[in-house]
Amino acid sequence: MDVLAAVNGSTAAIGYGLAAIGPGIGVGLVFSAYIQSTARQPESSRMTLPYVWIGFAVIEALALFGIAFGFIWAK
Repeated sequence: MDVLAAVNGSTAAIGYGLAAIGPGIGVGLVFSAYIQSTARQPESSRMTLPYVWIGFAVIEALALFGIAFGFIWAK
């Protein structure tokens, strides 16, 4: 007798879980680049910090768009 597993619920949660990997990696890259640049040239830390927060905000906005589109396109 063949038994097939049925997927119950929304697959949007699975899709967003997989899509959250990208912003997680992106945030890690932004902050690691800031730490590395500050370690190489400490006096430039105040000049580059605003760019770090702008990059962080853009990456997180894309993650929030991903969850919003997941809810919009959920069937």
